[in-house]
Amino acid sequence: MEENKMQITLTPEVADGTYANLAIIAHSPSEFVIDFVRTMPGMKEAKVQSRIILTPDNTKKLLHALQENVAKYERVFGEIETNHAANNIPMSFGGGQA
Repeated sequence: MEENKMQITLTPEVADGTYANLAIIAHSPSEFVIDFVRTMPGMKEAKVQSRIILTPDNTKKLLHALQENVAKYERVFGEIETNHAANNIPMSFGGGQA
């Protein structure tokens, strides 16, 4: 089984991470495109920080992995509160076309 393990490298530049508070999701029959954006109060423009392009099956795998990890997080730290009234910017505009 050891020969099936993959070594994943995390460079220092990527390890720092990129903050985003908005995701714009578009899709076509062959791919999902997720643009991660950082918005700031009072600003008229926002810059895409990162774009991730996934196949539909990998997008569904990501969805399930996120659901599983949110459930694990909430078991340890409690339910994540989402206050849509305080922040009228959605995390996703979903349903777009790439």
